Amino acid sequence: MAQMNRVALVTGGGTGIGAAAARRFAAQGTAVAVVGRRPEPLNDTVRAIHSAGGEALAIPADLADPAAPARIVASVVEAWGRLDVLVNNAAAIKHLPIEEATRELFDEHMAVNVRAPFFLIQAALPHLRQSDSAAIVNISSSSGSLAIPGQSMYGTSKAALEYLTRSLAAELAPQIRVNAIAPGPVDTPIHLTWAGDDVAGAYERMKREVPLGRMGTADELGAWIVWLAGPEASWVTGVVIAVDGGQVLPGALSRIAR
Repeated sequence: MAQMNRVALVTGGGTGIGAAAARRFAAQGTAVAVVGRRPEPLNDTVRAIHSAGGEALAIPADLADPAAPARIVASVVEAWGRLDVLVNNAAAIKHLPIEEATRELFDEHMAVNVRAPFFLIQAALPHLRQSDSAAIVNISSSSGSLAIPGQSMYGTSKAALEYLTRSLAAELAPQIRVNAIAPGPVDTPIHLTWAGDDVAGAYERMKREVPLGRMGTADELGAWIVWLAGPEASWVTGVVIAVDGGQVLPGALSRIAR
């Protein structure tokens, strides 16, 4: 294990894409703080990193809480004295027709998917500005670009996150790079929150949306996150990279059997 060279904060770091990114950061010698609502998955990620010789910290927090961003960043800086990378990966996702949407669900999507990244970035700025390799990676979704029935709340929040990415890339340059990744269907536990009893059927449907014919893996997305935050991407800012098997290609959604 290399000596610690940077510190990264990854929200939604207990499972899926966030956990995969955290493990990859740690393998490169980066100390990683993982954030999420459930302590058990966070502790699993931390144990895996510690077992591999890395440094990690679990910070249980509900990102819908307006006080959470400042507390999270303070915890990271207290532990390591610095912050170099922020990955806004946590997300609220619920697929519903607009008639069934509630104000509470709408507000939750905006609070977790837009407000929390905004104020985490704000809280992290004083520390990121002291880094010579500061990077922010926001995790959007193909839903931010595609008109998919039932995803109006989620897609709207992700489109907003992509605008925030471009806006802050211009505002924070040249000190801090800001980019985003827009995954397509990825095999992670988040789908259990909306797929209902027919998870296998939902997976088959998602595969048909993708020209490459399969879902992505958390490790594939984790690799992109670490690359965008790393020195190889040092001349890249303000981009939203579709890592989706071609889902956003024109006509791709015509593959869905309705």
